[in-house]
Amino acid sequence: MSYNRENAVAYAHQWAFKRNSRYLNFSGIGGDCTSFVSQCIHAGGAPMNFKKTFGWYYNSANDRSPSWSGVQYFYNFLVNNKGVGPKGKDIALDQIEIGDVIQLSFDGYSYGHSLLVVEVGYPIDVSTVLIATHSDDSDYRPLFTYELAKKYRCLKIWV
Repeated sequence: MSYNRENAVAYAHQWAFKRNSRYLNFSGIGGDCTSFVSQCIHAGGAPMNFKKTFGWYYNSANDRSPSWSGVQYFYNFLVNNKGVGPKGKDIALDQIEIGDVIQLSFDGYSYGHSLLVVEVGYPIDVSTVLIATHSDDSDYRPLFTYELAKKYRCLKIWV
């Protein structure tokens, strides 16, 4: 199985300004951004990892892993996953592709927002990388418009 970046991006465009009723809308309870990014990656072909607590899955609002919707849990799962499901590694912005993930830190220490890359222009920089996200619903939004973010990290995604 491979990760279909185009399918992940197509899902992001379809759902950027609305909610898929199959998933709980986390907007009022901490934010829907990471759940939205998880949905996109799953739509791109990443199978769920049903390992309790430390996996990456969503069956229902009451049966899901912390990594499905939690920014740091999602990051920890991706960079440590050796089994089923998506994997990730930290990369520089100039290595980013559509379907990859960017996470933002607003305090300079912890990360609190997840974005899916939907378009990359050249040269690759904060003005040519466009994202989709929930919690501040956006599509084709340039990364540089997050002027309150103190730093960001980029994650290469694969299955």
